[in-house]
Amino acid sequence: MRWTIKPKPSEDKIKHLAQALNIEDFVASLLIQRGIETYDQAKTFFRPSLDDLHNPYLMKDMDKAVERIEKAIANKENIMVFGDYDVDGTTAVSLVSSYLKSYYKNVATYIPDRYDEGYGISYKGIDYADDNEITLIIALDCGIKSIEHVAYAKEKNIDFIICDHHRPGVFLPEAVAVLDPKRDDCTYPYDELCGCGVGFKLIQALGQNRNQTIEDFIPYLDLVATAIAADIVPMTGENRVLAKFGLEVINTNPRPGIQALITSSVRPSVSGQNLKKKVLTITDVVFIIAPRINAAGRIKHGNYAVELLTEFDLPQAEEFASQIEIFNADRKDLDKQITVEALQQIENNKEENNFTTVVYQEDWHKGVIGIVASRLIETHYKPTIVFTKSGHKLAASARSVKDFDIYNALESSAEYLEQFGGHMYAAGMTLKEENYEAFKNKFEEVVKDSIHPDLLIPEISIDAEINLSAINEKLVRILKQFEPFGPQNMTPVFVSKSINDTGYAKTLGKEEEHLRLFVKQDNSEGFAAIGFNLSQKMDCLSNKKTFDAVYCIDENEWNGNVTLQLRLRDIN
Repeated sequence: MRWTIKPKPSEDKIKHLAQALNIEDFVASLLIQRGIETYDQAKTFFRPSLDDLHNPYLMKDMDKAVERIEKAIANKENIMVFGDYDVDGTTAVSLVSSYLKSYYKNVATYIPDRYDEGYGISYKGIDYADDNEITLIIALDCGIKSIEHVAYAKEKNIDFIICDHHRPGVFLPEAVAVLDPKRDDCTYPYDELCGCGVGFKLIQALGQNRNQTIEDFIPYLDLVATAIAADIVPMTGENRVLAKFGLEVINTNPRPGIQALITSSVRPSVSGQNLKKKVLTITDVVFIIAPRINAAGRIKHGNYAVELLTEFDLPQAEEFASQIEIFNADRKDLDKQITVEALQQIENNKEENNFTTVVYQEDWHKGVIGIVASRLIETHYKPTIVFTKSGHKLAASARSVKDFDIYNALESSAEYLEQFGGHMYAAGMTLKEENYEAFKNKFEEVVKDSIHPDLLIPEISIDAEINLSAINEKLVRILKQFEPFGPQNMTPVFVSKSINDTGYAKTLGKEEEHLRLFVKQDNSEGFAAIGFNLSQKMDCLSNKKTFDAVYCIDENEWNGNVTLQLRLRDIN
């Protein structure tokens, strides 16, 4: 692991903010590292308000989108809400369709089949719309590159409104409206919304036409927060506001579908506590709720997720959730099996010196190859693509390492691809089987020529060096106010040097892969520490040797008692 301590802000900036907020210099430094340098910025950060949300009509084409939807309703047209099969897409479809259905009945939903239709807008979906006399399709979390599909729909007198957050190509589809804050000609103040977030801005704009206020949209924020967590978008600006209030809905009055998922989850939360007995965090949403919603589209069909998230009868929602629990168990089994096979393939290919990992097996389950790509990065820290057979073509999921833009690398290798799309850190693609080797070689060449060698070593980004004596209840209370955490506002990470175990270190877990110890520094108060998957570091602790540790500060609840503990990231 590569330890990198973030640059300390200038003393002048620290002093100025510390005085303005009446806080310690140390906390002011943490805020400045997050781009918060003024009293007003700090107020927005610590006290997010729904009033901080931007006017949805600032988004390019929003007026056209609302006008077309209102026209469809006035003319009693049939509307179809179309979305991708992942968490962002299914929550977005659930959000927009349930809002429209609250005052208009001619609304259908459509999620493409991952295996039959693939990612994004499909000809089959357009044909379905045509067969059912649907004249307006609202596409969510997809469509920004669907130029030919939109043209095909136009021939059938079907209009499109596209709500996407992926990077556009050179040309935009000829839709009635294209809502995407990443459009070059869109001046919307915040361009990091997820697909469900763009959908939320659409219903917010529709609501303004109906004299609704932001308070009327709070019940929809559990869906938006779930999508923000699952899509790993920056936890800044509007995303942070939507996530914070969405988490409050999840913890106080979630829709029956999300309540049923929480109830049906037999797995403890990330902190080891039962989900039913604790306040859920963004981390719990990422690791507990989101994978279950995703499992529907991965194993069976994304429609199961939409049915769950739009069901308002709790007993029925619980039935849907129990089905999804089975899908999730199947997903975990497939994920483990394919990861083992992929690791064996890497070992057999002896490509340790490569700058990339690209693997392919025709019978791998298409629904889990994205998860497998992430697993491979845990052991072989390189930009990774996992291919499988999909009809007459190969389909793949790509995942990247920190600070390397895999989308750009795919763009430079696009001569061998049929289609591709995604973000800096995750993408999907298809190609003809005969182009696999040529693409693999080109992708390796592009990455080799463009990646800095340091990026191939996992990095722990450290906020500050502190002494263990600085850790107390007051500090933890302040750090809690930094929540919700996510990209660009990660959980603060600290390093403490020359500490030692007091002799109680032991390994934990089925395979004794975790580490439990009790640490001290000089004459400081001691702290329990837990290091997941760090048992190989036991040698650092022998004979009361001193060592350096990188960690986050956690609260551990046991038998009703809450104590502070260190969640170790690495030991040296």
